[in-house]
Amino acid sequence: MIKATFYKKSDGAYKGFSVKGHADFDNSGKDIICAAVSALTINTINSIDSLTDNKFELKEGKSGLLEFKFTSHSDEKGQLLLESFTLGITGIQKEYGEKYLQVYFKEV
Repeated sequence: MIKATFYKKSDGAYKGFSVKGHADFDNSGKDIICAAVSALTINTINSIDSLTDNKFELKEGKSGLLEFKFTSHSDEKGQLLLESFTLGITGIQKEYGEKYLQVYFKEV
């Protein structure tokens, strides 16, 4: 199962996110849930990098772990891109169920 956690400040602003695991919906290379989550994740990071001046750090680890964190205040564009990412991830969860993808929100 994939676990996506979105980190938000007390004012509701996004601070970052982490994505970890594998959906195990299908065999490697044919898993549409893993492919969709990977595409959304990479596109979000690339969009923030290319379309905003926001500073961030990335950490990669085992089991498909990817952690993204703004290292300074993020602007409206960065916040909107993470809101869009959240919309996409929660849409996948609603379509395929929590057996394959679980989404969490954590205040930091």
